Amino acid sequence: MPAFFPMWVVVTHFLNIFLMVLMFRSGIEVLSAFPKLYWYDDCPPGREWLRLSKKMYAADSSRPWSSMDEEESWSPMIALPGRKNLGLGRHWHFMTVPFWIVTGGVYVALAFATGYWHYLVPTHWSIVPDSIRAVGTYLHFQLPAKIPGEPFEPAQKLAYFTVVFLLAPLQIATGAAMSPTILARFPWYGRLFGGKQGARSIHFLGMCAFAVFIALHVLLVVVHGLPKEFASIVLGDPTGNRRVATAIGLLGLLLIAVFHVGITWFSLRYRRRTQRLLGLVVNPFERRLSRRLTSRQKLGRHRISAYHRVNGYPPTGREYEQLAAAGFVDYRLSVAGLVANPLQLRLADLREMALQAQITEHNCIQGWTAVAEWTGVPMALLIERVQP
Repeated sequence: MPAFFPMWVVVTHFLNIFLMVLMFRSGIEVLSAFPKLYWYDDCPPGREWLRLSKKMYAADSSRPWSSMDEEESWSPMIALPGRKNLGLGRHWHFMTVPFWIVTGGVYVALAFATGYWHYLVPTHWSIVPDSIRAVGTYLHFQLPAKIPGEPFEPAQKLAYFTVVFLLAPLQIATGAAMSPTILARFPWYGRLFGGKQGARSIHFLGMCAFAVFIALHVLLVVVHGLPKEFASIVLGDPTGNRRVATAIGLLGLLLIAVFHVGITWFSLRYRRRTQRLLGLVVNPFERRLSRRLTSRQKLGRHRISAYHRVNGYPPTGREYEQLAAAGFVDYRLSVAGLVANPLQLRLADLREMALQAQITEHNCIQGWTAVAEWTGVPMALLIERVQP
């Protein structure tokens, strides 16, 4: 077996395929909840640089609308699980990402430990003109020569270096920059990417770059000869049994496809059960992250957004309509249960309590952001009064 196709490369390559399909499909589901991309965090309607939807809403629209109206229902053929299931899409995505990072970390560690990195990392600037010539050779429907003693030609080597050591870390970094917890605790980190929306846009472009790389990668596998490439990819040996390698490779791809059909059906059929199962992996990490990282946001009034989306419509029940018609004078906030001092508070009572105001960025689970000044009664004050 050639030294440049060790079995650990074969295994991590398959795991990468398996995990990236999961991330792509679940990421598309997350994107469908707010299929608009901005470069700044105010997210004013109509100012997005990319809109993957036919729906259009304006800040001064005469017809009331909610951010929920912007959500799209994309097909389960491309999204996981599809059909407006943002929560499940996020769970699938957050469950997959750590395994993808670990797989990539193992790959890079073994590459440097075994010397395989020589086939991935260019050591001379001549790789750039050599890659340009290699691309030109492909455009003339010919195959460029491989680098002597290496498994790749110059364009392949440069592409692998870019994907492994630049694009993948960028995706991880921008993914972290979309976390409300991390942004609140480390505001400077979000500013590196222009805020959450900048990170979100870069993350989307990174996904597109990965998609282009994968498409070209598959095309080159076909161009170089599918049986031969399957022997290298599956057996780690281009001189191995090509029929066996092709059969194993196609079987592996078939199993991945069957797996996705199964999890999509299960997720749509048993949504709550799927959420609980995925939560066994996702929830503990999210709890640790949110409990240990406290907010350090300090925003001035100049940061307040000119427009702030809402997540829903007012209630339509008779009780609400009666309260609204009377100016909510009959509204009561009931704080009862396992407390020493149950309370019934009117709006006037709440307004007479010590109010707290703060300017905070709202990070909606849909994906949009906006800054507003929030005023209300601190929960700690209510807890102190009722004495749980």
